[in-house]
Amino acid sequence: MEIPKIKRALISVSDKSGLEEFARGLADSGVQVFSTGGTRKHLESAGLEVHDVAAYTGFPEMMDGRLKTLHPKIFGGILCRANREDDMASMSEHGIEAFELVVISLYPFEATIARPGVTMPEAIEQIDIGGPSLVRAAAKNHRFVSIATAPGQYAEILDSIRSAGGPDLEHRKRLAAAAFAMTAKYDCAISGYFEQQLTGPQDGDDGEGPPASICLTLKLASPLRYGENPHQPAAAYRWSQSSGPSLIDAKQLNGKELSYNNLLDLDSALGIVRFVPKPAVSVIKHNNPCGAAADEELAEACRKAMAGDPSSAFGSVLGVNRSVDAAMAEVLSEPGLFVEAIVAPGFDAEAVEILTSKPKWRKNVRLMEVCELGAVAGRPAYRQVEGGMLMQTPDMGCTSEDEWRLVTESTASDAVMADLRFGWEMVRHVKSNAIVLCKDESLVGVGAGQMSRVDSVEISIKKAADRASGSVLASDAFFPFPDSIRHAADAGVAAVIQPGGSKRDDEVIAACNEYNLPMIFTGRRHFKH
Repeated sequence: MEIPKIKRALISVSDKSGLEEFARGLADSGVQVFSTGGTRKHLESAGLEVHDVAAYTGFPEMMDGRLKTLHPKIFGGILCRANREDDMASMSEHGIEAFELVVISLYPFEATIARPGVTMPEAIEQIDIGGPSLVRAAAKNHRFVSIATAPGQYAEILDSIRSAGGPDLEHRKRLAAAAFAMTAKYDCAISGYFEQQLTGPQDGDDGEGPPASICLTLKLASPLRYGENPHQPAAAYRWSQSSGPSLIDAKQLNGKELSYNNLLDLDSALGIVRFVPKPAVSVIKHNNPCGAAADEELAEACRKAMAGDPSSAFGSVLGVNRSVDAAMAEVLSEPGLFVEAIVAPGFDAEAVEILTSKPKWRKNVRLMEVCELGAVAGRPAYRQVEGGMLMQTPDMGCTSEDEWRLVTESTASDAVMADLRFGWEMVRHVKSNAIVLCKDESLVGVGAGQMSRVDSVEISIKKAADRASGSVLASDAFFPFPDSIRHAADAGVAAVIQPGGSKRDDEVIAACNEYNLPMIFTGRRHFKH
């Protein structure tokens, strides 16, 4: 098929990056440029000749810019089919010129609604009407029209104009696909904003319930080596609505390509440490923590975390809530340790040098740098099931200690309370039924994913061994029977923290009183399925 030679271009963009160079390249190739409002003024100030759309249509801009390009002389010039005699006759009859290139970027709606305190009227004014209509018209008629929707497309379009008069059909199809993806994402953002305004914050307490529909926009970030197993193809996608730290956009400083399982483990590792106030390190194996610790010094937190379950920690993934320093890197370089990947807000230059030159696994360890962790709003969590998706607000944190209740005769010392706080933060990251034993703000025993809670207690005690004595026990849900308390007391556990809420709470409390064990009820369950 003959390539449509680009003679006229319509340009209307809010994002003006790279525009001057692109428009100059078009002009140098003999392309007439038509434009509106701010875009026209921007190009004219750069010394470029621009045809005013209002002068061409004979219809002025009005309503504070709301009405500019919505005119038959614009849309006729975009939608006309050069191989149809009736289309061309209509063009001639009404004095319509064809546009072979349309260049559009939309009002910054998503950036507007991301600003703190933005009002709904402010957001509504950033809903583009003419832009998406132009984009869709040009993309629909891609057989005859090229549509540019991103500055990254400008150079290739210019090259094609210089070499062949314009993009070939395959190039125009790619541009059209990108254009429709852009308008879909834009409409998705608007739809999501209106749903949010209608349903409220969705924090489990306020608002009017879940949204009637959910629109998610995901863009391919990169293929992965494989999925959970080598026979499963896999890929990572970027969620456009995401904010805060992103594993998808993390900077990889060293190591092999990431796998599907690596990303799942890195996500868990980061989630465990991000809300711990002190410097903290988590150690993940098969998506469960086998070690975690907090300390005033990051290196000591790392040493304690790796000692939580040394055999399981071999080949683990680490999460860190501070920049990795040289002292921590030296700890990880000690003989007998092997780490698959580390995610942290940053890595000191000396730490990178140590980790990539000293340990035996130096060439393969994946060092993933994310932005500063900070606080982040509780965005919805989604999970696929057969036939659909489940949505819930995330389990962002623990109840306030003001809501905790000491339900036993014995009280906890300040040191024990510090361990109880740490244990209660840790247990919500372990698969239910979840039991953790903690000592000196360090995870020393974990029982995860068992069908019986008492089995999880026994596994955590076995993992902790001698360290169970003097540790505290945290349970993600209530104890249905007092047998777990007796196992914990026999192992030397010093205190217990759990949600409470069992029909046999009185029996469990009585067992704690029998063994002089302090126990706190928090009033909140932390199941993680």
